[in-house]
Amino acid sequence: MNRSWALSGDLAFPFIVLACVLSAISLALLAYELFRGRRKAFAIGIAVTGALGVVALLLAVLRPVAIVSRGTTVGSRVVVLLDGSRSMDLPGDSGTRKATGLGAVAALQKHAGDVRLGMLRFGDGAPVPLALGASAGDAAAPYRPSPRSDLGAALEAIAQASDERPRALVVISDGRLDRPSGEASGAAARTALGVLDVPVHTVVVASDAPRDASVRAVRIAGAAVAHQPLAVRIEVGCTQGLSCDEVPVSVRELHDTGEPRPLAHGVAKIENGAGTIELSITLDRAGPRILQVQIQSPSGDEIPDNDTRYITTTVTRDRVRVLHVAGRPTYDVRALRMWLKSDASVDLIAFFILRTPDDDVNASQEELALIPFPVDELFSQHLSSFDAVVLQDFNARPYGLEKYLPTLARYVQGGGGLIMVGGPDAFVTGHYAGSALAEVLPVDLRLPAEESPVDLGSFVPNITEVGRAAPVLSPLRDLIGDVFPEMPGTNVVGEPRRGTTVLLEHPARKTKSGSPMPVLALGEKGSGRTIALTVDGSHKLLFSTFAAESAAGRAHGAFWDALLGWLMKDPRFEPAVLDLPGGCIADEPTTLVLRPLPGQKGEASIKIARLGNPSTPVKSLTANVPGDAAPIQIDAGSLPAGGYSISVEIGEGAEKGAPARRDFACEKGGDEWADPRPDVDRLEAISRATGGTTVKAANIDTIPLPAATEVSAERRVSAIVPPWTWTVLASILLGLHWILRRRKGLA
Repeated sequence: MNRSWALSGDLAFPFIVLACVLSAISLALLAYELFRGRRKAFAIGIAVTGALGVVALLLAVLRPVAIVSRGTTVGSRVVVLLDGSRSMDLPGDSGTRKATGLGAVAALQKHAGDVRLGMLRFGDGAPVPLALGASAGDAAAPYRPSPRSDLGAALEAIAQASDERPRALVVISDGRLDRPSGEASGAAARTALGVLDVPVHTVVVASDAPRDASVRAVRIAGAAVAHQPLAVRIEVGCTQGLSCDEVPVSVRELHDTGEPRPLAHGVAKIENGAGTIELSITLDRAGPRILQVQIQSPSGDEIPDNDTRYITTTVTRDRVRVLHVAGRPTYDVRALRMWLKSDASVDLIAFFILRTPDDDVNASQEELALIPFPVDELFSQHLSSFDAVVLQDFNARPYGLEKYLPTLARYVQGGGGLIMVGGPDAFVTGHYAGSALAEVLPVDLRLPAEESPVDLGSFVPNITEVGRAAPVLSPLRDLIGDVFPEMPGTNVVGEPRRGTTVLLEHPARKTKSGSPMPVLALGEKGSGRTIALTVDGSHKLLFSTFAAESAAGRAHGAFWDALLGWLMKDPRFEPAVLDLPGGCIADEPTTLVLRPLPGQKGEASIKIARLGNPSTPVKSLTANVPGDAAPIQIDAGSLPAGGYSISVEIGEGAEKGAPARRDFACEKGGDEWADPRPDVDRLEAISRATGGTTVKAANIDTIPLPAATEVSAERRVSAIVPPWTWTVLASILLGLHWILRRRKGLA
């Protein structure tokens, strides 16, 4: 119960002021009169009765009342914003910064009293409710760290919310904020609050930086183009007095097999805790490439995880560099060479082999128009400069290529592309069976001893079910439909290897297992891709009666453009798209998004393998593809730091689609761990600009919280005395005052 008083509510405020002013003037005149009088008799009586009479008359006009109220108090609303970014997993004042922050939340709850606390977590975008564990100080409270620390967005969301406005905000953070940032962070925070004029108190969870050397940033200047130098700018930081005047830095590229390939190395000079070094690297293969940037940190480094950064960069080509080697100038060779030369995006190096090194020519080298095939120079020095190699009707033995077949196989596994085209001297008859190169081809070249390696019978290839769904054959089928021209014969091959996609098959010939023999097969080996085309009649898509009647010769270009595009991992010909919308952070849940093509359905088989050791998949996942081309979200769990490749095949059995692949990198902490220094100055600037205070987490109980607000439930108003009482009292006092004045002789 609360008691108070007030003036009568039926008198306007100007009249109240007028009455008070007249009363004050009356008292002033009375005092002046008595001060000027010479006789002191009755002076005190006159002063007392006059003053009390004026006051009584004033009270008769104002008529004060007594107010008795009954009610409750409601605590003020205060919003607590806990930083939910990954930097909060770094060391803080008490354990990790996250643990320190949650401990501060628990302490604030005890200190708050009747204050109503709203617990939120800010990160990327609008804040979300803070999920606490069994207690507010539970450091294992479940939430996934955010890749950003956007306090500005959180303040804007609170200021624009339609619910009850808070009377204060408490921000618990290490100060490593993405927004507001810079020197004007205080003004930016004030702007984000808009019309919400409340203090923002900040709580520091980490006062000092840990002893750490790290790769703070990796910046690539310009676009990455295959075979061209690329500048990589690396920023290195060193904190808390570590001995790191010079820090060795290396850049390596991750591959499917083997150790990372060194690209460049140098030494970063550290001044005032930071240094920058620029290294030049050259990437030979197009597509997504994973770079490992690593420093050799000094002893005493407390956070070794940020010594290595994994960077995914997409390498493009200004032109596709193709090595075309053919055994003889046939119609098929001529047609393919004409198309490769006519494509402005292809840089073609072509060799037609017309004589062997053992040929007996009765002329000097100066008189020969035909030079020996430079097999040693091509396959020992310049092989890595080519994006794709086409071996068309080419016998490896007479020209000394046999000894380089292991090199060519490693080229494919390292990311190169290979197409083997049929003919009398291709596949088994070209002495490729049993070689290292045969192991990377999409078909088996081991044939029964009694089987001929060449079938001269004419036939029309059949398009498989997979071929009808594969984007690789779509441009060709749009021109000629599902009927191919007749082929003059084929090389004989064995079973398709595991993971191979067969697009065309022989209508009559069978493999040892009884399945149709592949005619056009696509496969992957390591980081590279291979194509096996067992016929030498694709020229009939260019110049033949069939070509003229079906597509006016355009089918040949559509066919080879798609094959070369698939070999070079052109997105147009990929059977599906794999995305990682949130990226990959080591030891945190990773989400994949599979975007199948329209019409694809069945089971999606997904394998995640670690680059450098792809033999055993890290994870094998499955998902159902209903056929409506809608994106499918897949939980891939958590992965350790490193580079990875994802491959996916959609369908079952003979309808299994062509594989799609995506390379990506996981790193511990990401950008949030690159610079572990807390930014206390930024938190202080935000508090100063908004009228708040900055304290350490251990002193959170010193934050001034707003007082509670009383809410009245019952209110009773009554006069202190009856209003006529003031009138009677004023009359008596003024009458007595008049009598005393008369006795004194005053008018």
